[in-house]
Amino acid sequence: MAALVVGLVVGLVLVVGGAVGAGRAGAAPTLSATVVATGLDHPWDVLVAPDGGILVSERAGRFVAIRPGGRTRTVQADLSRLYVHKEAGLMGLAVDPGFAANRRIYSCQAERTGPAGIDVPGSVAILPIPWPNTGQVVNVVAWRVSPDWSRMDRERTVLTGIPVTSSGRHAGCGLAAAPDGTLYVGTGDNAEPTNPQNRSSLAGKVLHINADGTPAAGNPDPSSPVFTLGHRNVQGVAIQPGSGRVYGIEQGTDVDDELNLLRAGGNYGYRPDRAPFIYDESVPMTDPVRVPGALGPVWRSGDPTIATPALQFLPASGWGAYDTAVVISAQKGERLVFVNLSADGTRVVRATEALHGRFGRLRGLAVDRDGSLLVSTDNGDHADRILRVRAG
Repeated sequence: MAALVVGLVVGLVLVVGGAVGAGRAGAAPTLSATVVATGLDHPWDVLVAPDGGILVSERAGRFVAIRPGGRTRTVQADLSRLYVHKEAGLMGLAVDPGFAANRRIYSCQAERTGPAGIDVPGSVAILPIPWPNTGQVVNVVAWRVSPDWSRMDRERTVLTGIPVTSSGRHAGCGLAAAPDGTLYVGTGDNAEPTNPQNRSSLAGKVLHINADGTPAAGNPDPSSPVFTLGHRNVQGVAIQPGSGRVYGIEQGTDVDDELNLLRAGGNYGYRPDRAPFIYDESVPMTDPVRVPGALGPVWRSGDPTIATPALQFLPASGWGAYDTAVVISAQKGERLVFVNLSADGTRVVRATEALHGRFGRLRGLAVDRDGSLLVSTDNGDHADRILRVRAG
């Protein structure tokens, strides 16, 4: 499909309403936004490969490649096991740092299983009646992409056992590949009250694994993939260039979406089990009273939440005052949030917002090879787009 290119110049305005350590507002740069591709349906994530290929994951079960000139094509891939319901489906993407040699892409996705954990073949469908809780699981999958981006062959399931309920709620699936080849995986708590603080569950966590699925070095328990706990729904993970610091973006309840600096063994304080068997979302996102030693966020949205599914770090040049800033997308808030961090990565120096209400719900983020930012919309009805945002 030919790209529909639409120029739009927008300004940035100061974020209001409860940003942690928001600091001062700098001079707002001018942004241009063009439409790269159209006709998508709930694109969840977008990535740019070293060969320039752009890949999009649609939640309902399709990989889409965007070719030069904005042409889109469905990438042939076996997604027959995919479980699609509400927030669950084909979700996070990451590119292997050795892509030039191995052409490997990772996905985080919900898949159907039998009662005993045996894969059940079948076609992708949005199920009108939810399956039992034993009938689905979230997996991290490795794929090999053909040179022309026409097909992806499944190599292996890297990690399994990440729970997701039949409701599909809080399925997480933030995914980031580190330069050393390890993977960080953000998971959701499944809206189950004990999951965030249960160290035996992979739900409500950030996991750190090797490319073969084994726990990475530096995890608090060498036999477990759990890197951090106490999370609600981590749909985005990113690694800061240069420092190697790992950050997660977390969707909040009614108050406080959170940007967290992730530290091995850190507990980020979400504990919705105040009453037995009840998922109590009235608790704070970070509760140091019920979770002693809980680590607070670097940035939070305040009240109300804006629904933050993704984050990316901008390049060190080309964005003026926002060079190296963190960009956060918002669905309910229909905007981008630009956050400049202190040198140690623990405080907000400046926070501004852009594109407020101009393109509807925003979700996936990726930095292209020229330093521009790719942004996916999340409005549905096969009317979603990939935007290219530049400074100046």
